[in-house]
Amino acid sequence: MRLAVLAAVASFGVALGAVGPVAAQVAEAPSKTFGPADLFGLQAASDPQVRPDGGAVAYVRLRNDIMTDRAQPSIWLADLSTGAQTPLVVDEAANMSPRWSPDGTRLAYVAAGPSGAQLYVRWVATGRSAKVASLEQAPNDIAWSPDGKTLAFTMLIADPGKPLAPPLPKPDGAKWAEPLRVIDRVTYRADGEGLIKLGYHHIFVVSADGGQPRQLTFGKFDDAGPIAFSHDGKGVLFSTNRSANWERDPEEAELYRVDVADGALARLTNRVGPDFAPAVSPDGSKIAYVGFDNARHRGYENQRLYVMDADGRNGRVLTGGLDRSVAAPVWAADGKGVYVTYEDQGVTKAARVGLDGKLETLFAGVGGSGLDRPYTGGQFDVGKGGVVAFTAGSTGRPTELAVWRGGKVQILTDLNRDLLDAKSLAKVEALPVTSSYDKKPIGAWIVTPPGFDPSKKYPLILEIHGGPFSAYGPTFSTDDQLYAAAGYVVVYSNPRGSTSYGEAFANEIDRNYPSHDFDDLMSVVDAAIAKGFVDPQHLYVTGGSGGGVLTAWIVGKTDRFRAAATQKPVINWASEVLTTDGYTSMAQDWFGKMPWEDPQGYWARSPLSLVGNVKTPTLVVVGEEDNRTPPSEAEQYFAALQLRGVPTTLVRVPGASHGGIAARPSQSGAKAQAILAWFARYR
Repeated sequence: MRLAVLAAVASFGVALGAVGPVAAQVAEAPSKTFGPADLFGLQAASDPQVRPDGGAVAYVRLRNDIMTDRAQPSIWLADLSTGAQTPLVVDEAANMSPRWSPDGTRLAYVAAGPSGAQLYVRWVATGRSAKVASLEQAPNDIAWSPDGKTLAFTMLIADPGKPLAPPLPKPDGAKWAEPLRVIDRVTYRADGEGLIKLGYHHIFVVSADGGQPRQLTFGKFDDAGPIAFSHDGKGVLFSTNRSANWERDPEEAELYRVDVADGALARLTNRVGPDFAPAVSPDGSKIAYVGFDNARHRGYENQRLYVMDADGRNGRVLTGGLDRSVAAPVWAADGKGVYVTYEDQGVTKAARVGLDGKLETLFAGVGGSGLDRPYTGGQFDVGKGGVVAFTAGSTGRPTELAVWRGGKVQILTDLNRDLLDAKSLAKVEALPVTSSYDKKPIGAWIVTPPGFDPSKKYPLILEIHGGPFSAYGPTFSTDDQLYAAAGYVVVYSNPRGSTSYGEAFANEIDRNYPSHDFDDLMSVVDAAIAKGFVDPQHLYVTGGSGGGVLTAWIVGKTDRFRAAATQKPVINWASEVLTTDGYTSMAQDWFGKMPWEDPQGYWARSPLSLVGNVKTPTLVVVGEEDNRTPPSEAEQYFAALQLRGVPTTLVRVPGASHGGIAARPSQSGAKAQAILAWFARYR
């Protein structure tokens, strides 16, 4: 759902499975089509960081490891003059989050090993690394001071709270049950983490040469990154909500400055809505940041670019005329503009925004490092001379490292050449669609299988994105490749409610979801059938999260699909908004009322209300550790279908969260195979 924040390592790995591992088989010859076992051979580039002089890029290479069944991150260095690629840190730890010192001679990074995640600095010329400090918790949001002497970061400070009653005296050597877990925090669990470690995130500084970290911020609040030093190095900028009711208002945050010397706080912004990602101009006179007004509590608001004076005065929006969300501001070296990314009709683009608000799009094709489904996303960074390094996405490859300079894009890596050059991959093309509801254009793509013959008839899978406030685009997807390799045509789209088409289009489902997104999706299927090579008697539908909602909604509205697979769905909105980890905002922003205030409104939008109509055989899939759309949602639907005698099976994915249901290659392959097996049963 919209509240998910996926870490690069978690999103890179691929998929699902209580179905069992992908079985190894002896083959007479290498397969020419993409298969589940190929998930273990995939790699992707992420988190590019340009050396300040613009001569090299450090980036994280993500590689699925067949022995650990996880994505293994390692830091590599790409020389922009020679093209040489060098592993920067060679050890068994998971190395990530590289950040250059201002003079480009050192690289701070995080290494996660047996002793937990620790902060290191590497002297590039000598190839030597040193641990900066022994930290009790993982460091995040690393930032260098302008003079290169200090590192700032965020870290959790444990605060278990007080027990309700004193513990019983325990005899020496006695083996008692674990003590009671007493929860009084508003936010006590999170998807991907489960029950959260009790405590609060705060800002720390430490000498870049190593030393004892010093805590700068305090109190029962969470201080969030990205963070940035002020131009003079005397302050650190960060985002936080320090109101008395902060835990119940997660979409409210202001920018603050904390003094490095004495910890004095200064509030820099003040409005309804979140402000975050501060970036200080080269001369220190201004701060760029992103945020949005949230006074209306609508389902979706465009995230805009703002700029203000360093003391917080004279704040103004720069992208008010752009009906798209922007992200990740980075100042141009001349201080006359700010680089950002924005998503437009399913494509992520990079742009430079002048201080007069004029936007110049530089290039498109920025891609995210998630693999299982074709979501928009991506990362970039800027160096001297306007060199922009970014993660480049395409339909035929996971993300590669690329640079834009002199008006041209150059792809620097080909991480999957050995694997994918030997495969006949599915082809992805744009599919023109007009909604039957109101004739609005709907962004869509059609995937044709290897060896495609337009004179033949193929079964079709409609694959629906989650969110619902998110978007698909023309990027690589292992699920779609596996479905197509099994002989299916696949269609995916951005129905109303999707992002990257403007606020009005996204908010067509505000307080009205599901609704006419159903009509959009049926129009996508009709457009695919109209191509002439889809068998209208063999249609199948699947989707995850918001796509799981719509899958269950669709089979309650129509019998045109022979089988369905609803993945990590919401089935009953009243139970969902009170059991999700995002309960503090979902009811307020998506419904405007609480379940007890409008029970009929919640019921009318719940797929469970339509279960009496369902005849379509429906597979139900959910991660056992899903805290976003909890297993109880999927179980309600499975039970209802069983009571009605509709063919169904429940697939529970051990250890999988909502955002991490695609994190392990074995489960990814098993999930896709289970869905294909379910569809094949009804062909």
